[in-house]
Amino acid sequence: MMARSPLFGRRIHISGSVVNDLTFAPTADVEAARELIATLVKELVKRGANFVIPVDAEPLRKVDGLPICFDWLVWKTVKDSLIHRPQNAPGPFVVAVQHHKTEEQIPEEFLDMWDALRASQLIKIESAAHWNMNSKRMEAQARFGDVLIALGGDEGVLYLANLYHDAGKHIVPLNLPLCSESKGARRLYAFGLASAQTRRLFQIADDGDAHDWINRIGFPRRQTIPDRVSALIDLLESLERPKAFAVRLLNPEHEDYASVQDFFDVVAKPVLEDQLGYRLTVIDGRQTFEHPRIDQEIFAKLHRSSLVLADITGARPNCFLELGYALGRGLPTMVTAREGANLPFDITTFAGHHWKTSGTADERRQAFREHWNAIRNRPTLVPTEPLIS
Repeated sequence: MMARSPLFGRRIHISGSVVNDLTFAPTADVEAARELIATLVKELVKRGANFVIPVDAEPLRKVDGLPICFDWLVWKTVKDSLIHRPQNAPGPFVVAVQHHKTEEQIPEEFLDMWDALRASQLIKIESAAHWNMNSKRMEAQARFGDVLIALGGDEGVLYLANLYHDAGKHIVPLNLPLCSESKGARRLYAFGLASAQTRRLFQIADDGDAHDWINRIGFPRRQTIPDRVSALIDLLESLERPKAFAVRLLNPEHEDYASVQDFFDVVAKPVLEDQLGYRLTVIDGRQTFEHPRIDQEIFAKLHRSSLVLADITGARPNCFLELGYALGRGLPTMVTAREGANLPFDITTFAGHHWKTSGTADERRQAFREHWNAIRNRPTLVPTEPLIS
Protein backbone atom coordinates (compact mmCIF):
# COMPACT_ATOMS: atom_id res chain seq x y z
CA MET A 1 0.00 0.00 0.00
CA MET A 2 1.33 3.42 -1.01
CA ALA A 3 2.26 5.67 1.93
CA ARG A 4 0.28 8.89 2.14
CA SER A 5 1.74 11.39 -0.30
CA PRO A 6 2.39 15.05 0.61
CA LEU A 7 0.01 15.74 -2.28
CA PHE A 8 -2.89 14.14 -0.40
CA GLY A 9 -5.71 16.70 -0.46
CA ARG A 10 -3.68 19.38 -2.26
CA ARG A 11 -5.51 21.21 -5.05
CA ILE A 12 -3.55 21.14 -8.30
CA HIS A 13 -4.39 23.58 -11.07
CA ILE A 14 -3.02 22.82 -14.54
CA SER A 15 -3.36 25.76 -16.90
CA GLY A 16 -2.05 26.89 -20.25
CA SER A 17 -2.61 26.81 -23.97
CA VAL A 18 -0.92 26.07 -27.28
CA VAL A 19 -0.10 28.72 -29.85
CA ASN A 20 -1.66 28.19 -33.28
CA ASP A 21 1.73 28.15 -35.01
CA LEU A 22 3.75 25.08 -35.98
CA THR A 23 6.99 27.06 -35.75
CA PHE A 24 6.65 27.50 -31.98
CA ALA A 25 4.45 24.47 -31.24
CA PRO A 26 5.03 21.53 -33.64
CA THR A 27 2.27 18.92 -33.67
CA ALA A 28 4.53 16.23 -32.22
CA ASP A 29 5.40 18.45 -29.24
CA VAL A 30 1.75 19.29 -28.61
CA GLU A 31 0.84 15.59 -28.64
CA ALA A 32 3.74 14.86 -26.26
CA ALA A 33 2.55 17.62 -23.92
CA ARG A 34 -0.95 16.14 -23.85
CA GLU A 35 0.45 12.69 -23.08
CA LEU A 36 2.57 14.23 -20.30
CA ILE A 37 -0.43 15.97 -18.71
CA ALA A 38 -2.66 12.88 -18.93
CA THR A 39 0.04 10.69 -17.34
CA LEU A 40 0.75 13.29 -14.65
CA VAL A 41 -2.92 13.63 -13.72
CA LYS A 42 -3.26 9.84 -13.35
CA GLU A 43 -0.33 9.81 -10.91
CA LEU A 44 -1.73 12.76 -8.98
CA VAL A 45 -5.10 11.03 -8.60
CA LYS A 46 -3.37 7.92 -7.21
CA ARG A 47 -1.73 10.13 -4.57
CA GLY A 48 -5.00 11.64 -3.40
CA ALA A 49 -4.53 15.06 -4.99
CA ASN A 50 -7.53 17.24 -5.80
CA PHE A 51 -7.93 19.59 -8.74
CA VAL A 52 -9.12 23.01 -9.86
CA ILE A 53 -10.43 22.82 -13.43
CA PRO A 54 -12.27 25.44 -15.53
CA VAL A 55 -15.43 24.49 -17.39
CA ASP A 56 -15.38 26.18 -20.77
CA ALA A 57 -15.23 25.73 -24.53
CA GLU A 58 -12.54 23.70 -26.28
CA PRO A 59 -11.16 25.66 -29.25
CA LEU A 60 -9.03 23.72 -31.74
CA ARG A 61 -5.88 24.68 -33.59
CA LYS A 62 -6.46 25.39 -37.26
CA VAL A 63 -3.06 23.99 -38.21
CA ASP A 64 -3.68 20.42 -36.98
CA GLY A 65 -7.07 20.27 -35.21
CA LEU A 66 -5.58 19.63 -31.77
CA PRO A 67 -7.16 21.34 -28.73
CA ILE A 68 -5.59 24.66 -27.78
CA CYS A 69 -6.24 24.17 -24.04
CA PHE A 70 -5.83 21.23 -21.68
CA ASP A 71 -8.92 21.61 -19.49
CA TRP A 72 -11.08 18.86 -20.99
CA LEU A 73 -8.11 16.51 -21.17
CA VAL A 74 -7.71 16.99 -17.41
CA TRP A 75 -11.45 16.50 -16.85
CA LYS A 76 -11.51 13.25 -18.85
CA THR A 77 -8.38 11.93 -17.14
CA VAL A 78 -9.60 12.59 -13.60
CA LYS A 79 -12.90 10.90 -14.46
CA ASP A 80 -11.19 7.86 -15.99
CA SER A 81 -8.75 7.62 -13.05
CA LEU A 82 -11.33 7.74 -10.26
CA ILE A 83 -10.94 4.03 -9.57
CA HIS A 84 -7.37 4.71 -8.41
CA ARG A 85 -8.25 7.52 -6.00
CA PRO A 86 -7.63 6.67 -2.30
CA GLN A 87 -10.95 6.05 -0.57
CA ASN A 88 -10.12 8.34 2.33
CA ALA A 89 -8.97 11.28 0.18
CA PRO A 90 -10.61 14.53 1.31
CA GLY A 91 -12.99 16.36 -0.98
CA PRO A 92 -14.07 18.02 -3.05
CA PHE A 93 -12.17 16.07 -5.68
CA VAL A 94 -12.54 18.92 -8.17
CA VAL A 95 -13.41 22.58 -7.81
CA ALA A 96 -15.06 23.43 -11.13
CA VAL A 97 -14.97 27.11 -12.09
CA GLN A 98 -17.67 28.11 -14.53
CA HIS A 99 -19.43 31.24 -15.80
CA HIS A 100 -22.88 32.07 -17.14
CA LYS A 101 -22.13 30.80 -20.66
CA THR A 102 -20.64 27.49 -19.53
CA GLU A 103 -23.52 25.21 -20.49
CA GLU A 104 -23.69 26.38 -24.09
CA GLN A 105 -19.92 26.11 -24.55
CA ILE A 106 -19.25 22.59 -23.25
CA PRO A 107 -18.16 20.36 -26.16
CA GLU A 108 -20.89 17.85 -27.03
CA GLU A 109 -18.55 14.87 -26.59
CA PHE A 110 -18.09 15.80 -22.92
CA LEU A 111 -21.69 16.61 -21.99
CA ASP A 112 -22.55 13.18 -20.57
CA MET A 113 -19.35 13.12 -18.53
CA TRP A 114 -20.01 16.62 -17.19
CA ASP A 115 -23.61 15.77 -16.27
CA ALA A 116 -22.48 12.65 -14.40
CA LEU A 117 -19.80 14.53 -12.47
CA ARG A 118 -22.07 17.47 -11.71
CA ALA A 119 -24.66 15.13 -10.23
CA SER A 120 -22.08 13.45 -7.98
CA GLN A 121 -20.65 14.52 -4.64
CA LEU A 122 -17.17 14.72 -6.15
CA ILE A 123 -17.15 18.27 -7.41
CA LYS A 124 -17.80 21.72 -6.02
CA ILE A 125 -19.01 24.22 -8.60
CA GLU A 126 -17.83 27.81 -8.23
CA SER A 127 -19.24 30.47 -10.49
CA ALA A 128 -17.58 33.63 -11.75
CA ALA A 129 -21.11 35.09 -11.83
CA HIS A 130 -21.93 36.75 -15.13
CA TRP A 131 -18.35 37.70 -15.85
CA ASN A 132 -17.14 36.32 -19.17
CA MET A 133 -13.72 37.85 -18.62
CA ASN A 134 -10.78 35.49 -18.30
CA SER A 135 -9.33 37.59 -15.47
CA LYS A 136 -12.41 37.11 -13.27
CA ARG A 137 -12.43 33.38 -13.85
CA MET A 138 -8.71 33.20 -13.09
CA GLU A 139 -9.26 35.01 -9.80
CA ALA A 140 -11.74 32.32 -8.79
CA GLN A 141 -9.37 29.54 -9.91
CA ALA A 142 -6.42 30.99 -7.98
CA ARG A 143 -8.53 31.38 -4.85
CA PHE A 144 -9.04 27.60 -4.65
CA GLY A 145 -5.80 26.21 -6.05
CA ASP A 146 -2.73 25.29 -3.97
CA VAL A 147 -0.26 24.70 -6.79
CA LEU A 148 -0.28 26.07 -10.34
CA ILE A 149 1.33 23.99 -13.09
CA ALA A 150 1.70 26.28 -16.11
CA LEU A 151 2.48 25.31 -19.68
CA GLY A 152 2.46 27.33 -22.87
CA GLY A 153 0.07 30.26 -22.84
CA ASP A 154 0.69 33.98 -22.98
CA GLU A 155 -0.46 36.94 -20.87
CA GLY A 156 -3.22 34.91 -19.22
CA VAL A 157 -0.71 32.46 -17.75
CA LEU A 158 1.40 35.35 -16.45
CA TYR A 159 -1.66 36.99 -14.87
CA LEU A 160 -2.64 33.70 -13.23
CA ALA A 161 0.92 33.19 -11.97
CA ASN A 162 0.87 36.65 -10.39
CA LEU A 163 -2.35 35.77 -8.57
CA TYR A 164 -0.79 32.61 -7.19
CA HIS A 165 2.37 34.46 -6.20
CA ASP A 166 0.44 37.17 -4.36
CA ALA A 167 -1.34 34.46 -2.39
CA GLY A 168 1.96 32.76 -1.48
CA LYS A 169 1.20 29.67 -3.55
CA HIS A 170 3.55 27.58 -5.67
CA ILE A 171 4.00 28.05 -9.43
CA VAL A 172 5.63 25.26 -11.43
CA PRO A 173 6.31 26.43 -15.01
CA LEU A 174 7.01 23.81 -17.68
CA ASN A 175 9.48 24.72 -20.41
CA LEU A 176 7.63 22.92 -23.20
CA PRO A 177 7.68 24.11 -26.84
CA LEU A 178 4.05 25.22 -26.93
CA CYS A 179 4.70 28.95 -27.37
CA SER A 180 7.66 31.24 -28.01
CA GLU A 181 10.40 31.39 -25.36
CA SER A 182 9.38 34.94 -24.44
CA LYS A 183 5.76 34.05 -23.67
CA GLY A 184 3.71 32.41 -20.94
CA ALA A 185 5.14 29.48 -19.00
CA ARG A 186 8.42 29.53 -20.93
CA ARG A 187 8.99 33.10 -19.82
CA LEU A 188 8.24 32.08 -16.23
CA TYR A 189 10.67 29.19 -16.52
CA ALA A 190 13.44 31.47 -17.84
CA PHE A 191 12.72 33.86 -14.96
CA GLY A 192 13.13 31.01 -12.48
CA LEU A 193 16.50 29.97 -13.91
CA ALA A 194 18.04 32.94 -12.09
CA SER A 195 18.85 31.45 -8.69
CA ALA A 196 17.73 34.62 -6.91
CA GLN A 197 14.24 34.27 -8.43
CA THR A 198 13.46 30.54 -8.21
CA ARG A 199 12.08 30.76 -4.66
CA ARG A 200 9.59 33.32 -5.89
CA LEU A 201 8.06 30.58 -8.03
CA PHE A 202 8.10 27.76 -5.48
CA GLN A 203 9.68 26.79 -2.17
CA ILE A 204 11.02 23.40 -1.17
CA ALA A 205 10.26 21.86 2.22
CA ASP A 206 12.96 21.89 4.92
CA ASP A 207 14.72 24.82 3.21
CA GLY A 208 15.61 22.72 0.16
CA ASP A 209 17.20 24.35 -2.88
CA ALA A 210 14.49 25.38 -5.35
CA HIS A 211 17.08 26.23 -8.00
CA ASP A 212 18.23 22.62 -8.19
CA TRP A 213 14.68 21.62 -9.03
CA ILE A 214 14.06 24.18 -11.78
CA ASN A 215 16.93 22.65 -13.72
CA ARG A 216 15.56 19.14 -13.24
CA ILE A 217 12.32 20.05 -15.01
CA GLY A 218 13.94 21.57 -18.11
CA PHE A 219 12.84 18.44 -20.05
CA PRO A 220 14.92 18.03 -23.21
CA ARG A 221 13.02 16.38 -26.07
CA ARG A 222 15.00 13.14 -25.60
CA GLN A 223 13.61 12.68 -22.08
CA THR A 224 10.81 10.10 -21.93
CA ILE A 225 7.30 10.92 -20.69
CA PRO A 226 7.58 8.56 -17.67
CA ASP A 227 10.87 10.20 -16.65
CA ARG A 228 9.33 13.67 -16.96
CA VAL A 229 6.32 12.68 -14.89
CA SER A 230 8.56 11.09 -12.26
CA ALA A 231 10.58 14.30 -11.95
CA LEU A 232 7.42 16.40 -11.67
CA ILE A 233 5.91 14.15 -9.00
CA ASP A 234 9.18 14.30 -7.04
CA LEU A 235 9.13 18.10 -7.22
CA LEU A 236 5.46 18.41 -6.28
CA GLU A 237 5.94 16.10 -3.30
CA SER A 238 8.96 18.16 -2.19
CA LEU A 239 7.15 21.51 -2.17
CA GLU A 240 6.67 23.36 1.09
CA ARG A 241 3.25 22.74 2.56
CA PRO A 242 0.60 25.52 2.57
CA LYS A 243 1.36 28.02 5.32
CA ALA A 244 -0.82 28.60 8.37
CA PHE A 245 0.17 31.85 10.08
CA ALA A 246 -0.09 32.03 13.87
CA VAL A 247 -1.31 35.25 15.47
CA ARG A 248 -0.72 34.74 19.18
CA LEU A 249 0.62 35.91 22.52
CA LEU A 250 4.42 35.64 22.49
CA ASN A 251 5.52 37.37 25.71
CA PRO A 252 6.78 34.68 28.16
CA GLU A 253 6.21 37.07 31.06
CA HIS A 254 2.47 37.31 30.42
CA GLU A 255 0.24 35.37 32.81
CA ASP A 256 -1.56 33.63 29.91
CA TYR A 257 1.60 32.61 28.04
CA ALA A 258 1.90 29.09 29.48
CA SER A 259 -1.67 28.11 28.61
CA VAL A 260 -1.38 29.61 25.09
CA GLN A 261 1.89 27.76 24.49
CA ASP A 262 0.29 24.52 25.68
CA PHE A 263 -2.66 25.06 23.31
CA PHE A 264 -0.34 25.48 20.33
CA ASP A 265 1.95 22.58 21.29
CA VAL A 266 -0.76 20.07 22.19
CA VAL A 267 -3.71 21.09 20.00
CA ALA A 268 -3.16 23.60 17.20
CA LYS A 269 0.15 22.43 15.75
CA PRO A 270 -0.64 18.68 15.71
CA VAL A 271 -4.01 19.26 14.04
CA LEU A 272 -2.82 21.84 11.51
CA GLU A 273 0.38 20.04 10.55
CA ASP A 274 -0.33 16.34 11.07
CA GLN A 275 -4.02 16.22 10.15
CA LEU A 276 -4.65 19.16 7.81
CA GLY A 277 -1.27 19.32 6.05
CA TYR A 278 -0.28 22.93 6.80
CA ARG A 279 3.04 24.24 8.08
CA LEU A 280 2.47 26.48 11.08
CA THR A 281 4.44 29.72 10.89
CA VAL A 282 5.24 31.67 14.07
CA ILE A 283 7.28 34.90 13.89
CA ASP A 284 8.77 35.49 17.33
CA GLY A 285 12.08 37.17 16.52
CA ARG A 286 14.19 34.01 16.59
CA GLN A 287 13.95 33.22 12.87
CA THR A 288 16.16 34.33 10.00
CA PHE A 289 14.31 37.25 8.42
CA GLU A 290 13.85 37.97 4.74
CA HIS A 291 13.06 41.62 5.54
CA PRO A 292 14.96 44.27 7.54
CA ARG A 293 12.22 44.78 10.16
CA ILE A 294 10.14 42.30 12.13
CA ASP A 295 6.86 44.06 11.28
CA GLN A 296 7.66 43.73 7.57
CA GLU A 297 8.44 40.05 8.10
CA ILE A 298 5.18 39.50 9.97
CA PHE A 299 2.93 41.15 7.42
CA ALA A 300 4.74 39.68 4.40
CA LYS A 301 4.28 36.17 5.80
CA LEU A 302 0.72 36.93 6.92
CA HIS A 303 -0.17 38.39 3.50
CA ARG A 304 0.87 35.20 1.69
CA SER A 305 -0.54 32.62 4.07
CA SER A 306 -3.20 30.10 3.11
CA LEU A 307 -4.76 30.11 6.58
CA VAL A 308 -4.56 32.32 9.67
CA LEU A 309 -4.98 31.00 13.21
CA ALA A 310 -5.57 34.03 15.42
CA ASP A 311 -5.51 33.27 19.13
CA ILE A 312 -6.40 36.42 21.03
CA THR A 313 -5.94 35.17 24.58
CA GLY A 314 -4.26 38.01 26.45
CA ALA A 315 -5.93 40.67 24.25
CA ARG A 316 -2.63 42.00 22.85
CA PRO A 317 -2.94 45.02 20.48
CA ASN A 318 -0.58 43.47 17.90
CA CYS A 319 -2.81 40.40 17.72
CA PHE A 320 -5.86 42.53 16.96
CA LEU A 321 -3.91 44.42 14.27
CA GLU A 322 -2.82 41.20 12.58
CA LEU A 323 -6.31 39.71 12.91
CA GLY A 324 -7.80 42.79 11.27
CA TYR A 325 -5.32 42.55 8.41
CA ALA A 326 -6.19 38.88 7.83
CA LEU A 327 -9.94 39.56 7.83
CA GLY A 328 -9.55 42.59 5.58
CA ARG A 329 -7.52 40.59 3.10
CA GLY A 330 -10.20 37.90 3.09
CA LEU A 331 -7.89 35.11 4.26
CA PRO A 332 -9.44 31.97 5.78
CA THR A 333 -9.20 32.87 9.46
CA MET A 334 -9.89 30.84 12.59
CA VAL A 335 -10.24 32.90 15.77
CA THR A 336 -9.52 31.16 19.07
CA ALA A 337 -9.17 32.10 22.74
CA ARG A 338 -8.94 30.34 26.08
CA GLU A 339 -12.34 29.62 27.58
CA GLY A 340 -13.17 32.42 30.02
CA ALA A 341 -10.56 34.84 28.69
CA ASN A 342 -11.36 38.53 29.16
CA LEU A 343 -11.96 39.88 25.65
CA PRO A 344 -13.41 43.07 24.09
CA PHE A 345 -17.10 42.99 23.17
CA ASP A 346 -16.51 43.09 19.39
CA ILE A 347 -14.46 39.91 19.65
CA THR A 348 -16.82 38.02 21.96
CA THR A 349 -19.52 38.31 19.29
CA PHE A 350 -17.25 36.69 16.70
CA ALA A 351 -17.82 32.98 16.06
CA GLY A 352 -14.57 31.60 17.45
CA HIS A 353 -13.28 28.50 19.18
CA HIS A 354 -12.98 28.83 22.97
CA TRP A 355 -10.52 26.13 23.93
CA LYS A 356 -10.38 24.36 27.26
CA THR A 357 -7.30 23.75 29.38
CA SER A 358 -8.83 20.56 30.76
CA GLY A 359 -9.59 17.26 29.04
CA THR A 360 -7.40 14.83 27.14
CA ALA A 361 -5.25 15.88 24.20
CA ASP A 362 -7.47 13.89 21.82
CA GLU A 363 -10.63 15.58 23.14
CA ARG A 364 -9.12 19.03 22.78
CA ARG A 365 -7.86 18.30 19.27
CA GLN A 366 -11.24 16.90 18.25
CA ALA A 367 -13.01 20.07 19.43
CA PHE A 368 -10.52 22.20 17.49
CA ARG A 369 -10.95 20.11 14.34
CA GLU A 370 -14.74 20.19 14.60
CA HIS A 371 -14.73 23.98 14.80
CA TRP A 372 -12.44 24.17 11.77
CA ASN A 373 -14.77 21.90 9.79
CA ALA A 374 -17.70 24.13 10.73
CA ILE A 375 -16.11 27.40 9.62
CA ARG A 376 -13.66 26.51 6.86
CA ASN A 377 -16.08 27.42 4.05
CA ARG A 378 -17.38 30.53 5.79
CA PRO A 379 -17.52 33.55 3.43
CA THR A 380 -15.28 36.54 3.99
CA LEU A 381 -16.33 39.07 6.62
CA VAL A 382 -17.32 41.60 3.96
CA PRO A 383 -17.98 39.78 0.66
CA THR A 384 -16.77 41.60 -2.44
CA GLU A 385 -19.71 42.13 -4.76
CA PRO A 386 -19.58 43.86 -8.15
CA LEU A 387 -21.70 46.91 -8.79
CA ILE A 388 -23.18 45.19 -11.80
CA SER A 389 -22.70 41.75 -13.29
